[in-house]
Parts: sequence; structure tokens; C-alpha cells
Amino acid sequence: MCIFFSAVGTHAQMYHGPAMTAKDSLFLSMAATPPMGWNSWNKFGCNVSETLLKEMADAMCHSGMKEAGYEYIVIDDCWQVGRDENGNIVVDPERFPSGMKDLADYIHARGLRLGIYSCAGSHTCQGRPGSRGYQFQDARQYAEWGVDYLKYDWCSNQGQNARAAYKTMSDALKECGRPIVFSICEWGENKPWEWGKGIGHLWRVTPDIRDVYRGIFDWGGVGVLEIIDVMADLYPYAGPGHWNDAEMLEVGNGGMTRDEYITHFSMWCMLAAPLMSGNDLRSMDKETIEILTNKEAIAVNQDPLGNQARRFMDMGEYEIWAKELDGGEAAVCFMNRSENIWKLNHDWLKNTMYFLRAVNMRTTEYTVRDLWKHKEIGTTREKLLTDVPPHGVVMVRLTPKK
Repeated sequence: MCIFFSAVGTHAQMYHGPAMTAKDSLFLSMAATPPMGWNSWNKFGCNVSETLLKEMADAMCHSGMKEAGYEYIVIDDCWQVGRDENGNIVVDPERFPSGMKDLADYIHARGLRLGIYSCAGSHTCQGRPGSRGYQFQDARQYAEWGVDYLKYDWCSNQGQNARAAYKTMSDALKECGRPIVFSICEWGENKPWEWGKGIGHLWRVTPDIRDVYRGIFDWGGVGVLEIIDVMADLYPYAGPGHWNDAEMLEVGNGGMTRDEYITHFSMWCMLAAPLMSGNDLRSMDKETIEILTNKEAIAVNQDPLGNQARRFMDMGEYEIWAKELDGGEAAVCFMNRSENIWKLNHDWLKNTMYFLRAVNMRTTEYTVRDLWKHKEIGTTREKLLTDVPPHGVVMVRLTPKK
């Protein structure tokens, strides 16, 4: 058994980027908690249209997702088809006949926000025109349309310096006249967590996610566990306005079991990762809705302290993750990687209190609330005796006992 913990506040101490200017501080304030929304890519790929996006916006409202905190409707690749004689980016007139401004107005009228996609290279990953050489022009166009969020990819980058390329678009967004959240999507190749603060609000840390619990694919896709393992050491770099992006959610796309999807969602909440669903919101079953709208789990993700959980106990197939929350509370997640039930017999006083003391939580007794059963299951003066299913989790919130 290995136990790992360190003092609170390290994300500020370990950041080695340039000093924050007033403009950078304002930029950081735009994503005080991890962004929540929906992105078209995982389910629909290039098959995007204004009809699809409008239906997704309506479904986000009707399904309870908006009420749970989701707000961005993000178009990924394939909405653009070229540039006009003045260099302006051209929207696909067949798929978006009413134009992007009309789509933004429709989404805004429902109390939601519009996100869009481009690329730091000459072409996007699907061969559409990228933004290289047009960054300021594109940023002004996005602002005129009413765009609120930009996902910026890294295909056809032609050997550019990643930090410089993303800073150029960041500068363009800061000058465009509209607040636009900036999502850096260069797959973690250039360690964006080391330089992304002040340039973007979130940065991808791995290749694209696949709808599997565990797996590495030849082209670079990875499963949920592989992403969690990369995220494990990156907690010093996360905080309000600057987040490690664990990739979009696959919940509801059919490739994993219910327990695996609960693990996926729970760990994204623990890791303070952006929550961007990637399923068809129009046809969700009850199980998918229950996972994606678990307000108690989402509250852990959206906690104002902005801490990313740490894997403070690693027992091979069994792991315990913990996260300090606002108000002297904490979230703890017991994760079972194995194919068998974990007969959990957890002594809070001998184990988890090491972590609580490390982050200056001095209370000796906490109530324990199961965030998937939605009920209190004891206190930290009692052992936690429960089963953690294969590939599953038990996620709890600790609140100081009055």
C-alpha cells in the first residue's frame, strides 16, 4: 500500500508561467468553475447541422441538464467549408442555412451558450480551413456571431510552437470584444498544464477519449482509466480559471456498463474536469439522465475552491481519491479497477484522516453521505463497510459533524 499527500495550495506554488496581468486576471475569471455543456463530436462526428444543435439545446433544457448546470452547446469540426474573398470563414450553407448568428440567438434565447471549433493549423482535423494566419479575423467573426466558447485543435500544425500558437489565438480572443472561453486541445503533447494558465481556460491532457473503460488504440485514442492515470499527477495545475481537461464524457453512448459510466462521471467530478457530455441528448434513457444530472456529484465538480482530487492511497487495483471542498468539507472516492467486488472495510481514523490533516481539516468527526445513494451512511468514527462493484466506485462527501 502506498499513501500520497501534500500540502494544500501547491497549484499556486508550482505554476511557473508569466506574471498575471489585469487582462489575464479578467480572462481567468471567465471559467471560475469547470465548464459544463455538450459537444457534438463523440456521437455525431462531422454530421452536424443547425437543426441538430437547436434540438440539442431544447433537449438540454427539457432533460434537466440545464437545471443541473450544463450551459454550453458546442459545435465541433465540419461546420466550416472555406473562406470568402476577404478571408472570412464561411459556414456550410446547406447544413447551417440560417447562419451562425441565428443559431447563437436561438441558443441564447434558451439561457444557454454557443461553442464553436477551429484549429491552430492550416486545416482542421477533418480537412476544413483552420485559423492559422486568420486568428484575429476569426476571433472578431466569432464575437459578431455571439460565440461564447472556442475549442481549438492541433491538427496540421506544421511544426509550430504550441505555446506561441495558442497564445496568438488567446490574444485574439482577448481583443475581440466578447468574453469567449478558450479550450486548448493539443492532446497534452506539449505539457500545456505548464504554460496554459492565462492563455486558455482548459487544456486537454491526452489523445481523444474512446467509449471504453480501459484501452489504448493504435491511432492514439484512450480509455477512461488511461485518462485518470494521466490526470493523477496534474492536480497542482488546476484551479479557478485554469482546468486540466480530461476530455468529453462518453456517458450514454453504449460502450460501457452502468457502473463504468458512474466511475467515469464520478472521477471527472473528483478531478475538477470540464463536464462536456458527448451523447444524443434527445434520446437519453433514465439511467443516463440520472448519471449526467447527479447534482450531488456535480456539486463536487463545481466546488468554488477548484481543487483537483488526489490519489492519496494506491493499493494496486484499489484506489482512494480525496478532494478538499469549500466549508471544511471533503469528497472521497473509492475506485475499484478490478474484475471482482471490493469488500471495503475502511477505517477513517487510520487512513483518510492522514489526508484530512494534510489539507488542514482538523475536525475529528464527519458525517458520511453516499452521493449515488443520496443518503447519509454513517460517520467517520465508524468503519465504512460496503461493496464497491467491479470497475465501480463509492463516492462520498464528508461534512463536519455538529
